[in-house]
Amino acid sequence: MTQLILLHEDDNVLVVVAPVEVGDMLTVAGGTVPAREGITVGHKVARHALAAGDKVIKYGAPIGSMIAPAEPGEWVHMHNMKSDYIASHTRAVVGGAA
Repeated sequence: MTQLILLHEDDNVLVVVAPVEVGDMLTVAGGTVPAREGITVGHKVARHALAAGDKVIKYGAPIGSMIAPAEPGEWVHMHNMKSDYIASHTRAVVGGAA
């Protein structure tokens, strides 16, 4: 069963199309790696190692930047990346208490 798809040949992330469970073998650039965590459909995983500051490329276009490194097959989401385009796309409270 295919769990990950590549949307564009220039992408450095893959999209989850079937639920990933801990230990599932994920096919990424360079081979296969075991999933370290469960990842739900629609989320992204690193296609190859990403460093803090690297642009996240999806659909062949940058969608954000890494704020922490990610190994191949690791979940890429708001805990390790940020949007470069939508300031409100964050978990930080803006303007005081919620």
